[in-house]
Amino acid sequence: MKNLIIASTSTVYNGGYLEYLLDELKVLFADCKSIVFIPYARPGGLSHDDYTTKVRSVFTKLNIEVKGLHEFDNPKEAIEKAEGLFTGGGNTFLLVTQLYENDVMSTLSEVIAKGTPYLGTSAGSNITGVSMQTTNDMPIIYPPSFNTIGAIPFNLNPHYLDPDANSQHMGETRETRIKEFHAFNSTAVLGLREGSWLRVKGNEIVLKGDLTARLFQQNESPIEVESGTDLSFLK
Repeated sequence: MKNLIIASTSTVYNGGYLEYLLDELKVLFADCKSIVFIPYARPGGLSHDDYTTKVRSVFTKLNIEVKGLHEFDNPKEAIEKAEGLFTGGGNTFLLVTQLYENDVMSTLSEVIAKGTPYLGTSAGSNITGVSMQTTNDMPIIYPPSFNTIGAIPFNLNPHYLDPDANSQHMGETRETRIKEFHAFNSTAVLGLREGSWLRVKGNEIVLKGDLTARLFQQNESPIEVESGTDLSFLK
């Protein structure tokens, strides 16, 4: 049975790293003495070691040991044997490229489908969808494929921002970008605002947090989805 937390962000305003999710993580990783962290997205060019150290300092509070996937000689075997998994944020193009180059994208999909607890934040959430095509990130590297894990039957746009009527920014909004995606693709897209997450248990995909999410479907007007809504109906 699938068991995931898919969060828009690792850090909310004025909060510490993963602080707002700690109570949820206690439940998600209740049966885990250790987890494997996937640091491939490297936010701001952070090294794999430094990123893993940052994550380790948080999970110490939960009495959970953390080991970075880059520390294993056989990444595929590490994922297969992991008690739990966490993929952090950063650049989704880099993350997806590394997952393919290390031949672990399909392995990750398989173990998640079988019930290995998984936490994703930002880029680590992007990859739980059908594809990474609705990421906000700069294409700094060319991945072998845009296809990702497919743990949920739609795509995500983490860090979703609403248009600011008072802003002088003349560039495209997130909504505009998602409409561009839907000119060529039929996959539904959920705009996850900061502090929101999806709790996936088996076939249930429930929106959590205090805010609504914005749902985009091809050839339909966007709608607001209330917290507590089960989104498993999306295809």
